[in-house]
Amino acid sequence: MTQTATALKLDAGQTTALHALYRTLHAHPELSMQEHATAGLIEEQLDRLGIEHFRCGGTGVVGILRNGDGPVVAFRADTDGLPIEEDTGLDYASTDTGILDGNAVPVMHGCGHDTHVASLLGAAEILAGNQDAWSGTLVLVFQPGEETAAGALAMLEDGLWDRAPRPEVVFGQHVMPRPVGTVSISSGPVAAMADSLRVTVHGRQSHGSQPQDSIDPIVMAAHMVTRLQTIVARELDPRKSAVVTVGTFHAGLKENIIPASAEFTLNIRTFDEDVRGQVLAAVRRIIEAEAAASGAPTPDIEELYRFPQCWNDPHSVPAVLDALRVELGAESVEVTPPMMGSEDFGHLGTAIGVPSVFWMFGGLPQSAFDGPGAVPVNHSPFFAPELEGSLAGGVSAAVAVLLSRLGN
Repeated sequence: MTQTATALKLDAGQTTALHALYRTLHAHPELSMQEHATAGLIEEQLDRLGIEHFRCGGTGVVGILRNGDGPVVAFRADTDGLPIEEDTGLDYASTDTGILDGNAVPVMHGCGHDTHVASLLGAAEILAGNQDAWSGTLVLVFQPGEETAAGALAMLEDGLWDRAPRPEVVFGQHVMPRPVGTVSISSGPVAAMADSLRVTVHGRQSHGSQPQDSIDPIVMAAHMVTRLQTIVARELDPRKSAVVTVGTFHAGLKENIIPASAEFTLNIRTFDEDVRGQVLAAVRRIIEAEAAASGAPTPDIEELYRFPQCWNDPHSVPAVLDALRVELGAESVEVTPPMMGSEDFGHLGTAIGVPSVFWMFGGLPQSAFDGPGAVPVNHSPFFAPELEGSLAGGVSAAVAVLLSRLGN
């Protein structure tokens, strides 16, 4: 496996074409579950490589590369962008817009999903062109809607593992603000569970000069926001982890009108199901109690989305670690604690009871860490993976891990 994985590379022409594909993907991102052009571009690339494919989950694409008898392995890349106005200064920066909640918004590949797509297509090109080096079946899962936790479930509900060969393991990777050519991996929990809620607080509208005639939803919601921060600070065992974030707050249209309602959204991160239940119960208790204290109706609490825990199978991680260390060098592969970010990747393996392994690869040049400025991170308008290094790292990591299962 060692010599084969290291030897298989894209040639100069293939590398140039992959870079051009990446620039196109980056310049034309699409919002979650709206990735129509992206799916079409992926299908064109699979056709070029002679890989059979089908649509799944609306804008998801599944490719199947068969190469005789052997293991069945799946590899997932997510495809959606984010409602961010790009400020990277790249000559291929996105100026595209999308529709979110009925409004036109700027769209950017601010989390690097374009890098994931291009890396997996590059790995598929290597394996398709070197079929004497491996045997078995590779299932390529180009998944939409990761940012809203809708995509993996949509593909599963559309019969993903009834229509594609069922794998013995599911792999995935994510570009991060790490030096190019490096990888980090966890054993056991990789990323947190996440719950996002929308809370609508109902008051009584009145003139700003007559507060006695109102039930002020802004004051009421402000107390909720403040009190919610005590869940982690004063209710949770400090040896356990959770994050409660209020990300948006909207109320009113004019300074001299006490409005009828206020709305805010919450994002909650936990690693443990019991802690998740405790935090969610506390959120509901506090919101309803503050409303009762104000003499207001019970607020509406709407679930926006829910992420599962991303879990690396401890029995599968050592082989992945070995493959990555051989390919990238032992000094470039780090075993790290789990992160508080979230991923719906875990659904794909859990749905059929097979292990999964997910790792992070570097996307920034060393100069980004040596300079005086802040390092751009995922979901920032400044996040721009360094094209050549991040794609080379993503492709080589994917090929090395795939050959650890499929290689001759």
